[in-house]
This record gives sequence, structure tokens and C-alpha cells, in this order.
Amino acid sequence: MAEKKKRIVKNIRIDVDKCNGCRACEIICASQHAQPRHSSTNPARARVRVIREPLSDIYVPVFAGEYTAAECAGRDKYIIDGKEYEECAFCRASCPSRDIFKEPDSDLPLKCDMCESDPTVEEPLCVQWCLADALIYEEREEEGVEEAKAEEVDEGLEALANQHGWDKVMDAMNRMGKKA
Repeated sequence: MAEKKKRIVKNIRIDVDKCNGCRACEIICASQHAQPRHSSTNPARARVRVIREPLSDIYVPVFAGEYTAAECAGRDKYIIDGKEYEECAFCRASCPSRDIFKEPDSDLPLKCDMCESDPTVEEPLCVQWCLADALIYEEREEEGVEEAKAEEVDEGLEALANQHGWDKVMDAMNRMGKKA
């Protein structure tokens, strides 16, 4: 019988009641992902965006999640303090129907990487820079998670290439290789 593998799952919990909309998380994230690192603060590079309604005192940090090639089937609506929001406003996915969480130079989808870089950091920079303590870093162990198979990686790259073209995918991979 195969041994179950354990892995650490990292998560950022969001306490929206504490978020004051300062956007420090966006600024440090954008700076962390600039080339060269910390050379600019283009908010389009941030893997976190704060949905803001200052007049209603509503601020919701949303982190970039997985890419999905298909648009959502449902478009639920939420009412918060009397204002209606589409589900898309709080969605973490990068998808064909919206431009949020796309790399500004290549248009490739972005995903929060928990600031995994060299040198490593104990917790993501957005959590460290959140003076309101609205972002809380958590780690937990999970069992039985299998490594990604080569076929799955191939399928993912092919899906990105179909969406954006091989040139953009290769350009992004080259840039990512220079970071490592």
C-alpha cells in the first residue's frame, strides 16, 4: 500500500470587519511581484485586490485564485448594506469574462503565491503589512494529497497556450525561471 503524503496547506483568512481599505496589502504585493523586485508598485501586478465602497464603509480583500477557461454558469447577486454586488466582484478566479488578476504585460492569469520566493518569508508580505490585522496567515497539514502528474501539467500549459498563445506562455515561463 502506498504511503500517504503530507503537505502543508497555506491559507490567508480574511476578517472583513477589520479591513479599513488602506490597500497596503495591494501595494506590498505589487512591489513584491515587480521586475526587478520592489522596483515599482503597479497595482495591476498585485495578487490581492480590495473591493472598496468607502461611502458604505465596505472593504473586502480578494486574492487571486486558480485560472478557469470557462466563465461562471451562475451570476449570483449579494446585497451588503443595501448595495447589490455581482458574485464576480468577490470571485478569486481569473477567467475570460473579466480582466482582474491578469498579468499586465502578458495578459496571463495571476495567482497568489503566498510570497514564496528567495529569500523565503515566514508569512506573506500582505499579512505582515496589514496594520488592521484583517489578514491572518494559517497553515495546516493535509494527508493523501498526490503530486501533480506530468499529464495534468501538460494539460494546464496547453489550456494557457490555447487561451494566450505559446509565445506568451513561454515568455512568462522564462521570466519565472529567472526568479528561481
